[in-house]
Amino acid sequence: MLVWERPEPSDRPAPAPLSRERIVGAAVRLADADGLEAVSLRKVAAALEVGPMRLYGYIATKDELLDLMVDAVYAEIRPAGDGWRQVLHSLAEATRQAAHRHEWFADLIGGRPQLGPHTLAGGEAVVAAMDGVALDVTVPAIAAVNAYVVGAVRREITERRAERATGMDKEQWQAAYGPYLERAFATGRFPALATVVRDGPHLDPDQTFRTGLDFLLDGIGARIPD
Repeated sequence: MLVWERPEPSDRPAPAPLSRERIVGAAVRLADADGLEAVSLRKVAAALEVGPMRLYGYIATKDELLDLMVDAVYAEIRPAGDGWRQVLHSLAEATRQAAHRHEWFADLIGGRPQLGPHTLAGGEAVVAAMDGVALDVTVPAIAAVNAYVVGAVRREITERRAERATGMDKEQWQAAYGPYLERAFATGRFPALATVVRDGPHLDPDQTFRTGLDFLLDGIGARIPD
């Protein structure tokens, strides 16, 4: 029986009350503070001031704990709007914002479908907004938006982590590598890249995300009859 369906132990007198919700909340706080490497059943138990064995009545493995953590974040993602475009846009923006609040979330999405109740509720809202659109458009359209968001947020989170690891923000990194690029472009071997770097738009992360998302939604719209 999957963790979503398995009942929790019945209440009993104990020095510290326990529930899956409390366990997951503690794990999310640990991950938010120090990344997924800070999450283990032992560390979660210590944060809750209980023995590690007490957790096994609620969660059998660390993988179950990670599944519950992901679903807890999906509770923050509430796609809304009038019509398919607004709902898909809302899904993308809300997922990105959740990943910014919980960087570790970006490491756990994009693989096999998440099946927790909050995740399913969000999926239901998105599919319902596509009502009237043929399934052979609906399914790849939703998959394309999810793939775009996963790629975009992973790129942004990787940039954040690089800044922390190197002590250089994006502008400082560009300044450090700028002279090398100028020398490379001066050889004449990379004229197209030189034009993009020198004359192309330099968008901030919000503009980059939303422009790319609009391109994607425009393409989906072209597949949907009026």
